[in-house]
Amino acid sequence: MRAGSGLGLGQDWRQALRVALEGALAPLEGEAPDLLVLFASASYRQAYAQLLAEAADRARATEVAGCSASGVISGAREVEQEAGVAALALRLPPGSLLNVRHVSAEEVDGADLAGMPTRACHGIVLLADPFSTDVGTLIATLERDYPGVPIVGGLATGFPGAHWTAVFHGAHASEDGAVVVGLGGSVGLRPVVSQGCEPIGEPWTVTDASEHIVRSIGTRPAYQVLVETIQALDPAQRERVSGNLLVGLAMNEYRDEFRRGDFLIRNLIGIDPSSGAIAIAAEPRVGQTLQFQIRDARAADEELRHMLHGLAGGPAAALLFACNGRGAGLFGAPDHDARTVRELLGPLPLAGLFCNGEIGPVGAATYLHGFTASLALIAPI
Repeated sequence: MRAGSGLGLGQDWRQALRVALEGALAPLEGEAPDLLVLFASASYRQAYAQLLAEAADRARATEVAGCSASGVISGAREVEQEAGVAALALRLPPGSLLNVRHVSAEEVDGADLAGMPTRACHGIVLLADPFSTDVGTLIATLERDYPGVPIVGGLATGFPGAHWTAVFHGAHASEDGAVVVGLGGSVGLRPVVSQGCEPIGEPWTVTDASEHIVRSIGTRPAYQVLVETIQALDPAQRERVSGNLLVGLAMNEYRDEFRRGDFLIRNLIGIDPSSGAIAIAAEPRVGQTLQFQIRDARAADEELRHMLHGLAGGPAAALLFACNGRGAGLFGAPDHDARTVRELLGPLPLAGLFCNGEIGPVGAATYLHGFTASLALIAPI
């Protein structure tokens, strides 16, 4: 398996595309890629059709997929304030399976969206327009038809504040729906989902809940447990909690000890001291384990490093889907997630974008996340 990534910058899309393709195609040593993934700045919106046609002509790729981006990622670089193109070119090993399909907003509950037999599918990359597409239904459809297959991806971005994005398939840029990339046979995908949080206090059992309201935890009022959890923190931790408090729901109740990566992280959206209830952006069930969480730059850095530990040497390439709330705005400096991946996994060909939402599994199910770095590691199997 051969792979390469490239980054081209500037308002001239032709120049940016040329530089990005040169970097991505060079390691293939003249062979045409089976898959070319492109993330292109929204600044090039009016030229997407030309950009994709020129990319197809230059790369001679069997399949092209990608989407619009408010910011692009390549190698160890994250570009948030400048127009650019990030490219990943893959020459897959013999015996691999690849299918790329555009799914319209009306087709999200259709059949065989990854385009290959269930047992042969080893990974799905999903890129979706957030304004036209029922992403929850699309994820549920893929999980129904491809049980146990990792699904990783993100929601396309455009100009800040504008309700417009595009997804790419071949030479076409579509302003609705999603692109589904199925990988199988002798190639697979390993997901890494870093939600950027650090557990605080103790894990508790939900003892009274309905819909998104949690009334009691460990038979005590949920609000009381929350207050006591914060009061028990040292002063430095209490300072970090302000504005950064979330809730983690365990995805596997059969663990002796809960750690980073074991929880689905969701926002704490309300508290009611009078009733003792709290509201969260999920629907926890009675008997589920809950633990409060801190999300800040320190927690996000530590968790990403924890999730990447021990993975060096296996993957041949990667796609990185980072929340547009991360980047320099969270870490205070550019390139954090991409640089950390390179530091821990080596000079891996990598391309990605800043997303409106990130897709990846926690436990046995796939979710749409926020403030997350979702990584698809691609490797022969």
